[in-house]
Amino acid sequence: METASRRRSRRLELRTTPEERELLDRAVATTGTDLTDVVVSHASDAARRVLADRDQFMLDPNAARAWEEINSRPARDLPGLRRLMERPSPFNE
Repeated sequence: METASRRRSRRLELRTTPEERELLDRAVATTGTDLTDVVVSHASDAARRVLADRDQFMLDPNAARAWEEINSRPARDLPGLRRLMERPSPFNE
């Protein structure tokens, strides 16, 4: 039984070639699910992979220690960057 948070209510339409549709239909028959489950689960997995390096990143223990060491250093004053950030934005109207 679907919970309210998992109920699918948004529609997604896409076009396929006959070959792509045949491939999807074969995957549906193999998995014993329906077309929506196959397409949505695989599209969601692909979207997570695309976004993975933008949302989070994983470091091995050595890299994690180096990262923590860098981030625990006190901030440096960079006069050129400070001047740049103090300038008015050219994009303000």
